Amino acid sequence: MKINIKVHPKSSKEEIKKISEEEFEVWMKQPARDNKANVCLVKLLRRYFNADVEIKSGFNSKKKLWR
Repeated sequence: MKINIKVHPKSSKEEIKKISEEEFEVWMKQPARDNKANVCLVKLLRRYFNADVEIKSGFNSKKKLWR
């Protein structure tokens, strides 16, 4: 299963919003520097889905693809 994620780094809240079955928006407090936002994103998604998460593309973009 592939999921598209739009990330909002350096937000005042941490929240995951389901747009559709294959699309989510994630707000996080971590800035998009030194890979901090990607690490935070993986932690949030692991808790949300209770499964192992791996970013497949979009490491330097606000739009990410993961499986």
